[in-house]
Amino acid sequence: MALLGVLSASALISCSSGESEPIEISTEKMLEEVEYLVITSREHTDENVDYPTIPPAGGDHLGIWHTCGIYKVELLDEAAVHSLEHGAVWVTYKPEIEKEEIIKLTTMLSNRSKILLSPHSGQISPIVATAWGRRLEIESANDYRLNKFVDLFVDGEAAPEAGITCDRGIGRPPNDPYVLNR
Repeated sequence: MALLGVLSASALISCSSGESEPIEISTEKMLEEVEYLVITSREHTDENVDYPTIPPAGGDHLGIWHTCGIYKVELLDEAAVHSLEHGAVWVTYKPEIEKEEIIKLTTMLSNRSKILLSPHSGQISPIVATAWGRRLEIESANDYRLNKFVDLFVDGEAAPEAGITCDRGIGRPPNDPYVLNR
């Protein structure tokens, strides 16, 4: 509830869309465009999970998480969901999007904490930002809502274990997500 009070107090922000004129952006409008999902279970499992959204935004998951970072390969959904449980935001893109879009995403997100960035061949939208129980489909890395989504939902109140690390999991960005970090 405190978050809503803060959001109401700062309902309008100024942002540049790449053009010379700044535009007014309503945080409340951006929040209306976020898909809010009800997650009913978050048990550890060794089984593959059939998630209702692609990429998934929560649910049962592996007992180990993905180490946060920028990946060039697809991640295990069940391990990425565990990272979301810890408060990470997972930004995925269709592997066939323009290389320039991938470079923009990488540049934009590389200095952010608790971020997973990876391709995901199963999704329909070019780019999807996902947090625990939250999803936002976008068309371009230039979309102002991406940074706002990250700001609002990294360690967000919906994440069951917000504040827990997403380091020391599996994967060594940007290479193989199947390697156990030590």
